[in-house]
Amino acid sequence: MTMRLVDALYIEAMVLADETRSYFDGPGRAERDALAPIARVTFTCESLKVTTRLMHIIAWLLTRRAVAAGEISECEARDPSRRPGQIADAGAGDLASLPDAAQALVLASDDLYRRICRLDAELDQPAPASPARGLIARLENAF
Repeated sequence: MTMRLVDALYIEAMVLADETRSYFDGPGRAERDALAPIARVTFTCESLKVTTRLMHIIAWLLTRRAVAAGEISECEARDPSRRPGQIADAGAGDLASLPDAAQALVLASDDLYRRICRLDAELDQPAPASPARGLIARLENAF
């Protein structure tokens, strides 16, 4: 994993966090208030999950930056407290009851979170003997 990738993901996460804050603090409030009571509860739960996902993502990316800067060791970065936690997915039925903008934020945060989790899992894999073998292994795993 390169710092270029970490930096790009960090920018993506920060933009998504800003969009999320803007929506849930602004038009999201009015959209939530217009929902049926059970849908309002779902909306609130999903907004908390989005926020939690983003906090886990940003913390993980800051940890990767700290490793690259030599501020912490790779061993410290692999401590479970510095790795992405488990966050429940939204059910398809739950998402369907949300406004389109909320659905988009839930799905975008979930997609980014899954990518971060895949990158985190790759850190536990032994380094390939050569870059070519590593590429072949990645291709085999992808298909």
